[in-house]
Amino acid sequence: MYRFLLTPRWWAINLFLVLAVPFCLIMGFWQLGRFEDRVDGHREHQRQIAEGASVVPVPLEELLPPTTDTVGGAAEVTGEWDAANELLVPRRSAEGEPGFRVLTPLIPADGGPAVPVVRGWLPTEAVPDGVPPAADGPVTVVGILQAPESPRAIGAPTGLPDGQVGVIGAASLINVLPYPVLDGWLTVREAEAPLVVVPPEAAAGTVLDLKAFQNLGYTAEWFVFAAFVVFMWYRLLRREVEIERDALAEGEASGSASGGPRPGPSPGAGAPADPAGTPDRGGDPAPVSPPAPEDASARTRSPAGSA
Repeated sequence: MYRFLLTPRWWAINLFLVLAVPFCLIMGFWQLGRFEDRVDGHREHQRQIAEGASVVPVPLEELLPPTTDTVGGAAEVTGEWDAANELLVPRRSAEGEPGFRVLTPLIPADGGPAVPVVRGWLPTEAVPDGVPPAADGPVTVVGILQAPESPRAIGAPTGLPDGQVGVIGAASLINVLPYPVLDGWLTVREAEAPLVVVPPEAAAGTVLDLKAFQNLGYTAEWFVFAAFVVFMWYRLLRREVEIERDALAEGEASGSASGGPRPGPSPGAGAPADPAGTPDRGGDPAPVSPPAPEDASARTRSPAGSA
């Protein structure tokens, strides 16, 4: 009944099943792994925020370049502020209130690229008069390392006036600063009043955002695809078995109808006729009819009478 599995059509169906199901499962577990990585990254980020105020900072060089593992780490760097090239970052909010971030380049004492440092945040009405001046002379800045921003991720404004920049990152700052800039930035742990500390941001791919839950949705989709392939294979198999079973039952029914008892030859056909008056040996003797009255009178009549 299952010989149809050896046909080329079913070889192709079975090959598709063998390849499709493992592929769907692998993709599903891969998406699940990405979601779990984001969950772990979110927990690590929360832990870093909780420990950021008390953890001992390390030299900035040890955390470079900014990666998923190093972003959020506490770093320190010594140098001098470049107050002449201080910039404002507009359209940044804090606790739902619009305002500006104050970004001041720090020229490291070791002569490396300038480090963009966000000294804090101010509401819109406090800018620019409320921005406190940066200190003169060498300073040691302690802050949290942040990854360069993406213009698409933050919806950076364009057409800004001089002294403002929409994105904090080397790709944007290199156009407004006269020296090389580190591709990353620091947000200070303690801000000078009236500046407000800008809370550190999680590295890309480590927060439970919409993309994280998209990974979870893709996981469910791949597992559903695998189950659907198995279901369709079983449905096709069951349908084929039913067709084979119906064909077999049909064959048996037609065979029994054509192989029933056949009518025998008519009595006496193909055999010599019995002699007259000989009874049938296979049954009761045939009854003999009595002679007609005329015949009886003819037999009793004498020859003289007949003359």
